[in-house]
Amino acid sequence: MLQEQVKVLLKKNIWDLATCADGEPNVVPVAFKDVTEDGTLLVGDVLLETTLKNIQQNGGRIAISVYDAKTMEGYQIKGIAEYITEGEIVAQFQEMAEKAFRGKATAKGALVITPHQVIVTTPSADNKKVL
Repeated sequence: MLQEQVKVLLKKNIWDLATCADGEPNVVPVAFKDVTEDGTLLVGDVLLETTLKNIQQNGGRIAISVYDAKTMEGYQIKGIAEYITEGEIVAQFQEMAEKAFRGKATAKGALVITPHQVIVTTPSADNKKVL
């Protein structure tokens, strides 16, 4: 589903996750993240309390914004998130978080996001184009 240039940008940059429930939007930056070969997006849950509440209430709907501040290339990815609390993915994020926070914080779980739509946000003639 994800084009190679989108995967590259996702791997190199911080993401902003956006959710909404009860008419109240929420957006957070995430650095504990990954993209699988098949284009599934993974996010480690270190401090995602409001995000998790929102996806529980809204059927898992989530949007991700990613961009390169130098080139202005960017994309919005809309999809469905599932929350997991065990397994290899969670263990990888636990290791990453514990190393980054020197054991003072860990990942409690992970979001597994299936993308459904990719929209160009680059300021260009392709802006708002659905890939």
